Amino acid sequence: MGSKSVEDLLEASAGFHFSGFHLDNLALGNSEVEQPTTSAAESVHKQPFVIGVAGGAASGKTTVCDMIIEQLHDQRVVLVNQDSFYHNLSEEELMRVHEYNFDHPDAFDTEHLLCCMEKLKHGQAVDISFYDVKNYKNYIGRTRRVNPSDVIILEGILIFHDPRVRDLMNMKIFVDTDADVRLARRIRRDTVEKGREIGTVLDQYSKFVKPAFDDFILPTKKYADIIIPRGGDNHVAIDLIVQHIRTKLGQHDLCKIYPNLYVIQSTFQIRGMHTLIRDAQTTKHDFVFYSDRLIRLVVEHGLGHLPFTEKQVTTPTGSVYTGVDFCKRLCGVSVIRSGESMENALRACCKGIKIGKILIHREGDNGQQLIYEKLPKDISDRHVLLLDPILGTGNSAVQAISLLIRKGVPESNIIFLNLISAPQGVHVVCKSFPRIKIVTSEIDTGLNEDFRVIPGMGEFGDRYFGTDDDEQQHVTTPA
Repeated sequence: MGSKSVEDLLEASAGFHFSGFHLDNLALGNSEVEQPTTSAAESVHKQPFVIGVAGGAASGKTTVCDMIIEQLHDQRVVLVNQDSFYHNLSEEELMRVHEYNFDHPDAFDTEHLLCCMEKLKHGQAVDISFYDVKNYKNYIGRTRRVNPSDVIILEGILIFHDPRVRDLMNMKIFVDTDADVRLARRIRRDTVEKGREIGTVLDQYSKFVKPAFDDFILPTKKYADIIIPRGGDNHVAIDLIVQHIRTKLGQHDLCKIYPNLYVIQSTFQIRGMHTLIRDAQTTKHDFVFYSDRLIRLVVEHGLGHLPFTEKQVTTPTGSVYTGVDFCKRLCGVSVIRSGESMENALRACCKGIKIGKILIHREGDNGQQLIYEKLPKDISDRHVLLLDPILGTGNSAVQAISLLIRKGVPESNIIFLNLISAPQGVHVVCKSFPRIKIVTSEIDTGLNEDFRVIPGMGEFGDRYFGTDDDEQQHVTTPA
């Protein structure tokens, strides 16, 4: 591939408290269709990001949901209301409707709600009935089609009450609004929208609404990840929530399972470089050049996960600058031979760094044998950057990490750096060593029948060092 085409390709592809915002853990057809906020088809199903929004009646939950949906306009978002899952009242209950507690957990058909949510999470559309708030029953024959989406917002007063529903959620938000404000809003809503008498509204509030809030709703506040005072009036909180959701949506699904897995944020430049090094026709010179660029990005990202100490320095202007001091006790360990391709990037970032080596003989999927190691004598006192560009089955990585641990390196002091990872290898390493960190630039589809990463980029060591046989098919050696 000529240099001009390379340039053209790259050009073309070119507890927390904040102002009242608490982050404690971090119509009449037969059917109406609710479309996601964008109509782009999803070719491969991925797990949606489920947000629960709870709080007292008239606390501003719907306003918060609407604001989140508005800011996530470029994502597919659907809203599911717990109110749609009220039990139909029997004739006897309708006769004494003013004695029925609609704010009690038993008023909701939670089993039906769970069924619908499970289908949505697994990429299936569901039909949800409309609930007639004036007649206290579902409209017969009238449903709303809810399609699977990137984001599902589940809203209701008691959605945190059942642990099975809570377990479906990636983020739980509690809208915390003053009781007097909620009562004023409820009076206005029930008298204007539902045509009820103010005396009836106040009687229901004192008899059912307030006791139910104190007994069932308020206690679920402890399950919230985020508490929003003032509801929809708290624009700062909404902005921060949307920013967090966008970050999560940009993560690979494996990052949601393993918090110790980090995939560097993809850009058109990164995708362009991956396109070049994965292309079987790319020359050795270009393969090395763009591999080095990607490796440097992975190394820099990995260094960002090392501990640091605050440090003040005096600038040439005589001013004081408060910054950080780099971790001093650090070394690299490359898995021979492909891992040696990452050494230059590490040396360029960390002047004078010690680098050890491990050689593992690889035969198919299971024949991993450690045959050579040369490591710094004081490695147990250092943070270790383990270098191997490809994480395939994970078996070689497990061998290397096990050796480091036997040498006295704490598991939490190991950062494993690679260019591409297969999901199978990520599972093996993260389950075996949940306290190490993995930093990679892309996660590939998987492994083929020969346990090679696909789509992969070929035999990395041979392509990088120029030792590949022209008659040998390019394959990726799994770590």
